[in-house]
Amino acid sequence: MNGEKAFKKFFKGETSFPKFKKKKNKDVKAYFPKNNKTDWTIERHRVKIPTIGWMRLKEYGYIPTNSIVKSGTVSQKADRYYVSILVEEDIKPNDKPYSCGIGIDLGIKDTAICSNGIKFKNINKTSKVKKIERKLKREQRKLSRKYESLKIRNKNNKEGATRQNIQKQVVKVQKIHQRLYNIRNDYNNKIVSELVKNKPVFITIEDLAISNMIKNKHLSKAIQKQKLYDLRNKLISKSHQNNIEIRQVSRWYPSSKLCNKCGGIKKDLKLSDRVYNCKCGYSFDRDVNASYNLRDAKEYKII
Repeated sequence: MNGEKAFKKFFKGETSFPKFKKKKNKDVKAYFPKNNKTDWTIERHRVKIPTIGWMRLKEYGYIPTNSIVKSGTVSQKADRYYVSILVEEDIKPNDKPYSCGIGIDLGIKDTAICSNGIKFKNINKTSKVKKIERKLKREQRKLSRKYESLKIRNKNNKEGATRQNIQKQVVKVQKIHQRLYNIRNDYNNKIVSELVKNKPVFITIEDLAISNMIKNKHLSKAIQKQKLYDLRNKLISKSHQNNIEIRQVSRWYPSSKLCNKCGGIKKDLKLSDRVYNCKCGYSFDRDVNASYNLRDAKEYKII
């Protein structure tokens, strides 16, 4: 399946010629379609994978046992194995009555600022994430020193069992990367769940050009950590499942520079100005003001 998709993209001119998976690459995936009734038999604590057999699950209760299984994928990340199963089941939409529409301003200081007063802080500024990032730097330095010492030994033609130690250190770095990914991904899931469960009439977001934003060398690392594009895609997907209208304004819409009270535009607004002060006397937090403008936007397109 993956090979078929790769060759189709190649013949369409979208990508280069497909490269086969190498044994040294640890993050690999194996796709298994369901060919007969016994394939992908799911029980509470184990699953039967085609050509492999029964495998015990460390985490159980997440895969529905009474659903129709279509296919599955086994992947390896950071020296751990994961199974992802595609099932067919009826999704029950949120039947909660609709509330007022909201505008959401995504940023760096706070991940999401909503017009209904809800703020989601930046998870990357917490002490827990910063502690893990400091540990990641230490382990990466250790890995770099091992590679440099290996180069010196190879240059002097000295034999030594160093490659196994390097591989152990690579796994340590991969595990820390995976832990940071899991923390950020889980936080985005919680943000989307909190927004969708209130069942607003509509949600208005900006058409952010992430690829252009990360060109700023001072903010690129912080923007990449936020996973804004991933948050946007999850919000759109969950909103469609719950029949919530998603509105998207143009990327040129001046949500931050526009005064929500008089409608004036403050062209000299800087990124360092965290409070929006208008000539009409209106003074408010710039991110909250932007969320109000997104909520009240008249020109938009429905995604």
